[in-house]
This record gives sequence, C-alpha cells and structure tokens, in this order.
Amino acid sequence: MMAHFAKIGENNIVDEVIVVHNNVLLDDNDVEQESLGASFCFDLLGGNWVQTSYNRNIRKHFAGKGFTFDEERDAFIPPQPYPSWTLNEDTCLWDSPVPYPEEGVHEWDEDNQEWVELLWTE
Repeated sequence: MMAHFAKIGENNIVDEVIVVHNNVLLDDNDVEQESLGASFCFDLLGGNWVQTSYNRNIRKHFAGKGFTFDEERDAFIPPQPYPSWTLNEDTCLWDSPVPYPEEGVHEWDEDNQEWVELLWTE
C-alpha cells in the first residue's frame, strides 16, 4: 500500500505531491499515524507535509500542484478556474454563476458569464 503527501508551500499552496510506502506511517502498534509520514517526508525533502488521499477519504480532494490546503476546512481546494466562480462550502469545489447545461459540451465564457456550446465540425 502507498500513501500520498502534499508539500505545502507559501500561502498554503501545494508545491508537489509524493508517494511513500504505508510502512513509514506505522507506529509501534502497527497503527498508521499521519505525523510519522509527514516527519518522514520532512526528513527526506524538508518543508511542511500533509497527507492526501487518492480516493478522497480525507481532505475532500486528492491534492495536486497549485491546490490550496485550507486548514480550517481541513480540505484541499483546486485553483479557482474563473474570477466569477464561487467556492461551494460543502464540496470545496468552484461553482459557476450559471449551472452547466444538461445537454451538449460547453465551455465557460467569463466575459459574457455564460456557457457556450462547442460545435464539432468534420
């Protein structure tokens, strides 16, 4: 088994994510302790490390470079895709001002605050 840790840099932004063997998290009673993994990462590479979960068991989302670690929410939050989008407090994802259309493939037009359907040509 493997565990993932995110290096938290300036302004709580994730600088990198690494994989370590779960054995480094085990205490003397074979119980996983995040602090042991964080210490392992610190000893290896320096910096501040926080565990992240590939299957999202902890901290809402799997961390990626550029994500923010929000200590209050104990969550990793992806970068805001557009200035008009707002953070959903429950999901820690960004919501567009207008819901995504039910049909078709669209992209967000920030200038006009609307979804624009992508039309495919041959």
